[in-house]
Amino acid sequence: MSLPLLDRVFQAVQQLPRAASEQLRGTHADPLMPTIDRLDDAIVLHRDRAISWLVTIVIGALAFTLRIINLSRPSNLVFDETYYAKDAWTLLHLGYEGSWPKDANDQIVAGVIDIFTDAPSFIVHPQLGKWLIASGEYVFGMNSFGWRIASVVFGTLLVMATIRMARRLSRSTLVGAMAGLFITVDGLSFVMSRIALLDIFEAAFTVMAVACMVADRDWFRHKLAGYLRANGLTDLQGGYGPLLLWRPWRWTAGLMFGLAIGTKWNAMYVLAAMGIMAVVYDVSSRRTAGASTKAFKSLFLDAPMAFISMVVTAGLVYVATWWSWLTTDGGWGRDYGSKHPDDFWVRHFGDALGSLAYYHREIYAFHTGEWIAEQTHVYEANPMTWLFMGRVIGIDAVNDIQPGVDGCTASSGDTCLRVISGAGTPLLWWCALVAIVIGLGLWWLGRDWRFAVPLVAGLTPWLMWFPNADRPLFFFYAIMIIPFTATVLAMVLGKILGPAEAGARRRRGAQIVGTVVLAIVANFWFIYPILTDQLMTRTMWSARMWFPSWI
Repeated sequence: MSLPLLDRVFQAVQQLPRAASEQLRGTHADPLMPTIDRLDDAIVLHRDRAISWLVTIVIGALAFTLRIINLSRPSNLVFDETYYAKDAWTLLHLGYEGSWPKDANDQIVAGVIDIFTDAPSFIVHPQLGKWLIASGEYVFGMNSFGWRIASVVFGTLLVMATIRMARRLSRSTLVGAMAGLFITVDGLSFVMSRIALLDIFEAAFTVMAVACMVADRDWFRHKLAGYLRANGLTDLQGGYGPLLLWRPWRWTAGLMFGLAIGTKWNAMYVLAAMGIMAVVYDVSSRRTAGASTKAFKSLFLDAPMAFISMVVTAGLVYVATWWSWLTTDGGWGRDYGSKHPDDFWVRHFGDALGSLAYYHREIYAFHTGEWIAEQTHVYEANPMTWLFMGRVIGIDAVNDIQPGVDGCTASSGDTCLRVISGAGTPLLWWCALVAIVIGLGLWWLGRDWRFAVPLVAGLTPWLMWFPNADRPLFFFYAIMIIPFTATVLAMVLGKILGPAEAGARRRRGAQIVGTVVLAIVANFWFIYPILTDQLMTRTMWSARMWFPSWI
């Protein structure tokens, strides 16, 4: 890393608006501050709001541009696109997932697309993600661009939501920008934003939900501070304070969690974890406001409304995502209610919802039954290995392209290939792993609440897989983890950068942070060819396969 380059990074940091720079030290509200100021510490976010949105839009535009370049290549259905792209097309035409002939993929690539039948197909994921894929197919047609463009849009939204969440947590636009840049150049997020799988939609909705919950915490504390000001109080003096039933950010979080679960079920684990955390923060906020022991009344007053606004709302939204299956007759299991009128769910909830309950029992049995436990896959990866990228996944590959064929310029004895590897940016993931350890220390020992949010939200969808580790699991499921661990890394780097007024320390911090950021960006650029189906020699490909388990 050249010193002139680091100097330029340092100078750029120094030129930030002071209000933003002051927050880069990463400290939470001083316990010696007046109660109202401690409650309303998020007010610093208003000082550079316009700049923060400009940063968000610029990085979002960069992410979108990187992801849409050569989106149509390869033109074939890669990996599990063979399921979701075709399911999406039949949703458009039937309202449920229909069946396709065995040679459908080749025919679709050739432009023959109306070969599906109205026979229902048993699908083990909810419909929302496939409807989002279908929106692209509706606009652009049943082709590789059409079934992938929705992933690009939501991959971009994932980046932007990460920026807003990290900024609010850290009180720093720069930290938010670093988190967004990390997701922009993360190989796994990049690849998942360019193929028609469900996970990018689930991740985007989940990050939006968590961002809303962080915003709700600030909103709630601001209302408590306003209550104290309006009543001329320095604190609640042992009282409970106002009961706030309408909390718009929390209701929005419930909506987003419902959409996430309507894409893939495992988002419900994040909902459960963050729901508990929401109640904890309600109690903590009231204690900070001076409620003393009455703060624990929040468990009986705030918690029920939190359950309604988040869990009940998410449940209703989830059921609503099945609207097309409920309003048509041909979906798999849709006739269960008419054939089993004595079923408990049919008797109490009607034919449609009773049939949906039966469908869900069958889906659950599929995911937990003996059949899937006995399956194997060449790219399966134990969740123990995910955080350090022990086993990445091959999305698509064309091997053994001979010299002189398809532009291959390999030397004698070598060949060319094209691959898409579902691999994260190694330096990002390894730095994030170190940051997780540091973040846990800052949370548990430093009592910094802000690290709790991304750590709980990020580690929950990782830990929940361990009881199911006997079935085939894949590294790309970790797309639910990396936005939060990247946020932790950005927050730790904000700590290293230090306060604006600490000149020498600031310079050293800028050099460290600049080196880490530039190294991660360079690492992404290095692995870019294996993420984008680019022609390369086998020697070039081998140079990017750092471990045998990546092959």
